Amino acid sequence: MRLSISQLQKMRNDGTKIVMISCYDASFAALCEAAGVDLFLVGDSLGMVVQGHDSTLPVSMDDMVYHTRAVVRGSQRAMVVGDLPFGAYQQSPQQAYGNAAKLMAAGAQIVKLEGGAVMAETVAFLVSRGIPVMGHLGLTPQSVHTLGGYKVQGKTDAAAQRILDDAKQLQAAGAAALVLECVPVALGAQITRDLDIPTIGIGAGPDCSGQILILHDMLDIYPGKKAKFVKNFMAGAGSNQQAVANFVAEVRAGTFPAPEHCF
Repeated sequence: MRLSISQLQKMRNDGTKIVMISCYDASFAALCEAAGVDLFLVGDSLGMVVQGHDSTLPVSMDDMVYHTRAVVRGSQRAMVVGDLPFGAYQQSPQQAYGNAAKLMAAGAQIVKLEGGAVMAETVAFLVSRGIPVMGHLGLTPQSVHTLGGYKVQGKTDAAAQRILDDAKQLQAAGAAALVLECVPVALGAQITRDLDIPTIGIGAGPDCSGQILILHDMLDIYPGKKAKFVKNFMAGAGSNQQAVANFVAEVRAGTFPAPEHCF
């Protein structure tokens, strides 16, 4: 049986750190699951680390369905999160439902979408029709051109308050969990305190309910520039599985992210 939404919530309530990895194929899914990973995000980051684009924007729904199916086939226990790519959900709740249903049919247990208050109606629409949703706030890669690049978000009091308000609105709309990317430690901690649902951090500090990294970053496979929040877990590890197991252990112990990985 795969990890359920209620079990994920219990981990958050019990203070058990949640371990999530962005993964895109069956072989790595099996390896990561054996190392103890709780959730797989089949992320649109595949556009950069698998397909070689310079952003996530070219990724299609067909790409996401294909890779979701692969990760589902390679795993048995981990929750699989299907990412809705750019242009697949922003037009209307009805559009979002049609594409989210494709990811669920491919085997995902929950779908992820980016955006705050503007997406609350869509989140409520999906949840009321049986599709669990994970939100994504802070640095939202699909909005990279609007944001002016891959930059830390929520650095001013006003910007931090907007992200906190967005988080509360997503929770109120029914989101089951929330990814926080590239925000200051204090903001990651405040959102985690103020919400009842799990928060999964990537460059959001150690106080989040869990942590996520992109597999190709943590194994030092991706040749591009690495973000500050990335740690090379292959350093000193004898195998890919040991590297992932080290990531799992450090997240569970609360030693990753360390101060040098935070903003």
